[in-house]
Amino acid sequence: MRIPPFRTTLAVSGAVVASLLLGGCGTHTAASEAGGGGETKGPCADGATGDRASGGADGAERDGVRVVGMVERAGAGQSASPSGRASERPGVSVTADSLPGAGAAAGSCAVQYDVTNPEAEPFTYTITFSVLDEQGRAMSSVEETVASVGAGKTVRRTLEHGGYPAGGVHGAGRVRILDVERVPSDEAPAPAGTCPESGLRLTADQGDAAMGLRVVGLHLENCGGRTHSLEGYPVLQLLDAEHEAVEGIEILRGTDGIPMAGGDDGPPRPVTLRPGESAVSGLAWRNTTEFGEAVTVPYVRVRAGAGSDPVMVAPHLDLGTTGELGVRAWRKDEADGSTGVSGGERPGAQGPYDASPSS
Repeated sequence: MRIPPFRTTLAVSGAVVASLLLGGCGTHTAASEAGGGGETKGPCADGATGDRASGGADGAERDGVRVVGMVERAGAGQSASPSGRASERPGVSVTADSLPGAGAAAGSCAVQYDVTNPEAEPFTYTITFSVLDEQGRAMSSVEETVASVGAGKTVRRTLEHGGYPAGGVHGAGRVRILDVERVPSDEAPAPAGTCPESGLRLTADQGDAAMGLRVVGLHLENCGGRTHSLEGYPVLQLLDAEHEAVEGIEILRGTDGIPMAGGDDGPPRPVTLRPGESAVSGLAWRNTTEFGEAVTVPYVRVRAGAGSDPVMVAPHLDLGTTGELGVRAWRKDEADGSTGVSGGERPGAQGPYDASPSS
């Protein structure tokens, strides 16, 4: 079972975030700040130079994201106070214990990476990194989100979290880019703790898989201040890696036609969501591969209903040659109120795909 990575959201234009990540991370030239060929200076220069020489290594560059070298870790060289505080700015407090692997024992240098958006509109990037040990074995995975990278722009960020070995410089050559998900910023799922103007926050979970069956839950939270009503099924558009429509896949209303997915709980019913309440739907498919070319769908544009604002999620549907995807009708998410279990605590497939879902 995959261990969920640490998650960090980095807003590109926020002044506080910029000062935290860039202002406290060593010396940068103007070119470095813009994501150009700026030189990294200070105690991490040797590690950065060595890693640039091996910048062509597999996993160092992918889909507009590039590992560029090393930079002095924020707060490096400072003695942590008894409370563990390494840095403090007005309204922002960063502690040594709040960053996994941070502190004097973790070394003074961190990995820098660039994100380049070649598109004509802002895009939001979610990047999964793997941190390797000296033998090239994966020690940990780290997921970071870089929000709203401007059209044609390059931004530079610092990988501050997790996996750094004790003592000395951790070479950037030991960081691999496992996956890059990129969606138009105006269609990106709203981060946890935020609420879009619509008042409805739509997300997809990490899903589950067993014996050829794949399932991904869709979650709709009323995070606004008024009641919302909906009925029926989410509206889906399947997209390839370039966000172009994928043709030839039949979207089934319900999952009765997907073997082992469990029966539907009757026809769609009206759902009323008061503020703080949620609804759940989901996708089910089999990745059976027989004759023909297997189809993979990296992205799905989802609308809660006809006319709703679109949200682009990245469930990576490996549909095989089945040519079918089942979608369940929206149901009130009883887990939020009746059991006290929040959506983030539920295993990915529970709820929409239980063989005997609650009514």
